[in-house]
Amino acid sequence: MNAIEVSIQPLEERMMKALFAALSLLVALSTPVLANTTIVFATDATWPPMEMVNDQKQVVGYSIEYMTAAGKEAGFTPVFKNTAWDGIFAGLDNKKYDAIVSSVSITEDRKKAMDFSEPYYTVRQALIVPKASTAKSLADLKGQKVGGQIGTTGYFAIKAAEGVEPKSYDEVGLAMEDLNVGRIAAVVCDDPVAANYALDKYKDTLKIAMVIETGEAEHYGVAVQKGNTKTLELINKGILAVKAKGLDKELMQKWMGQ
Repeated sequence: MNAIEVSIQPLEERMMKALFAALSLLVALSTPVLANTTIVFATDATWPPMEMVNDQKQVVGYSIEYMTAAGKEAGFTPVFKNTAWDGIFAGLDNKKYDAIVSSVSITEDRKKAMDFSEPYYTVRQALIVPKASTAKSLADLKGQKVGGQIGTTGYFAIKAAEGVEPKSYDEVGLAMEDLNVGRIAAVVCDDPVAANYALDKYKDTLKIAMVIETGEAEHYGVAVQKGNTKTLELINKGILAVKAKGLDKELMQKWMGQ
């Protein structure tokens, strides 16, 4: 081996090492750091068309697709965990999941216990009655049983109504079944859910008697543990991007026909 060959070989090795280092840095910089962030969402999938289980046993619905779209926009992967409503907030406190996306209305009382995202849906409470009923409001149902899912704003509205007998249910679908067979006089729940049952599943037997006006707008938000700013910022980034691109309107058309 002559002197020229000895001097060239180390030079080639140094160039190859430098090239490899540059390529490694380029790959690292081009890979989104947030793409591997997973957010586990609890959802009570008994609230169609917002959150429900389809025929293939998959959790689907407006809220589910909304958070999936938000994840694509903000760089996180959502995982949905079907969770019973009566324990859903305790599970968040115990860190069994990162967030709740389950048609949770943002209220002042709830804000004391958890943090909320930007609102992603505006909702009102609806009164569902049998088609033969003449009731137009809760005031027309004094002395009668009115059902709602326990712990929801609809059930709170029933309890606040004078003279009616509140009946709580673990799932709103069970309340609708009792209403359909005459065990109770009415059900109060969120208007997209009311429409799903009264205008679709039980369209021949039930109807929406009225939308309860409270004077204040009611919004759904994603709940996270107090102080979990990292998760909240990611979710908010996704929600704002979904709204900015009009993806929420596409989802409303798909799931509510609006």
